[in-house]
Amino acid sequence: MASLSHQEITALLLALGVLLAGARVLGELARHFNQPAVLGEIIAGILLGPTVLGQLAPKFSAFLFPPAGGGALALDGLMTLAITLFLLVAGMEVDLSTVWRQGRLALVVGLAGILIPFALGLGGAWYFPDLMGGDAGGDQLIFALFIATALSISALPVIARTLMDLNLYRSDLGMTIIAAAVFNDLVGWIVFAVILGLIGVGGASAGIAATIGMTLGFAVFMLTLGRALIHRIIPWIHAHASWPGGVLGFAMVLALVCSAFTEWVGVHAIFGSFLAGVALGDSGHLRQRTRATIAQFVSFIFAPLFFAGIGLRVNFIAHFDLGLVLLILVIACLGKVVGCGLGGRLAGMSVRESWALGFGMNARGAMEIILGLLALEYGLIGEPLFVALVVMALVTSLMSGPAMQRILRLKKPRCVVRYLRPKAYLPALKATGRQEAIIELSRALALSAGLDPVTVTEAVLAREALMPTGIGRGIAVPHARLDGLAGPLAGVGISRVGIDFDAPDGCPAMLVFLLLTPKQDDGVQVELLADIARTFRQRDTFEQSLQAKGFTEFIGLLKSNDE
Repeated sequence: MASLSHQEITALLLALGVLLAGARVLGELARHFNQPAVLGEIIAGILLGPTVLGQLAPKFSAFLFPPAGGGALALDGLMTLAITLFLLVAGMEVDLSTVWRQGRLALVVGLAGILIPFALGLGGAWYFPDLMGGDAGGDQLIFALFIATALSISALPVIARTLMDLNLYRSDLGMTIIAAAVFNDLVGWIVFAVILGLIGVGGASAGIAATIGMTLGFAVFMLTLGRALIHRIIPWIHAHASWPGGVLGFAMVLALVCSAFTEWVGVHAIFGSFLAGVALGDSGHLRQRTRATIAQFVSFIFAPLFFAGIGLRVNFIAHFDLGLVLLILVIACLGKVVGCGLGGRLAGMSVRESWALGFGMNARGAMEIILGLLALEYGLIGEPLFVALVVMALVTSLMSGPAMQRILRLKKPRCVVRYLRPKAYLPALKATGRQEAIIELSRALALSAGLDPVTVTEAVLAREALMPTGIGRGIAVPHARLDGLAGPLAGVGISRVGIDFDAPDGCPAMLVFLLLTPKQDDGVQVELLADIARTFRQRDTFEQSLQAKGFTEFIGLLKSNDE
């Protein structure tokens, strides 16, 4: 039985340690400057790869990261495992029910966000393959389909993180972006799986038609019957296995088995892992702590290794083509921003929110990089185009948040303190449940503003049914948009026992704000949500607000922390 030599084992362990250390340090440094961790992780790989270390110390670089041999195969196997587990976590971020809840709006935005960039990418790669970095000897149709897919797909994890950082995740705009991104991810990965089937990258002996048929059949199964089976299995695991080991083991087994199947069928293993994550994450029986444990296990160990490993593949300086980078970046941004923006306008969104929607969907991040890496491995693209795709993915991810901030004017937001009504300040909520709290606050705010309490209550409850409004740290912000409302209205209630608003951190809400905004509010709702999250970022402010003796003291506290 063949095995790694003493020197290969030494080099492999040292390489993994150095790679992980560099990725974690630079990833945390990137987070410190409010940038995605993946940026620092890729930079770590570039520094340790042929771009920098390979030039400064070629012998040491070859020892750590040998181009061939048992050590190279072992490192490649670990990278495959890392990307497979990362796609499991990415799939778990997909909430299928969000797409159905948003209905027509998500469908229109999602379709426009796919079709327009897909058409631009397909046309550009088909008619101008040389300009797009195509290989003269490659299959023109396959290349064009890949470029079209690469420019159409979004990065759901990056988008979700951007919305959370801007405190927009639970807003109407955030929910629309997430739903459209879910749709984009599903369609994009299915199309890419078909492309891989067309070039026959797997080991299946079946023909192309059978490979594509089995791929689509497997996707349909996992999103319907497979999802239902997993939903039934998880409670049984909770009852008969230790926590969290039982569900963690099940998640890993499911991801690996599904990955093995799609690799055998003829598409990459990551497609099976992604679908496993979608089916697993959609189950309401999967506890939030279990999700967080899986995500942390992968995000802090395997994901940094994979993204740092990207820098080992290519010399980013030698293969950097400025013209190609700018062309890919312009086409990618134009297709996604204009496509999603038009979709938003067709669905009835305001101009400002439509533009913000387009830039929110424009983040490509890790998904784009993974597509590019696979295309490079299978010979669909060359190194210059791969470098261009990586740069495009990073730039679009970095520009997404600031662009949305500028468009929605979140730097100078309207403050909730201006719209709070004294008679809608309830220092001791009687309610113990979410619905009762909404009814109690809605009645107080409606009566203080001369509105119909029934109409207000029904609107807020209907919005709450779409997605819970707990934003975490003991705060919830139920809200609704009303026809005929002259301006924003706000009320606040304090619960001494805490009320479950299904916040991301699982903490019950002790401070419950109620926001009412005009139907065509042109962004005021998201501004007020962001203001609440920003005001109570410090724990001291939250604790002091619970102890406020009356409305005047409460308002004074908010104003003093806003200055």
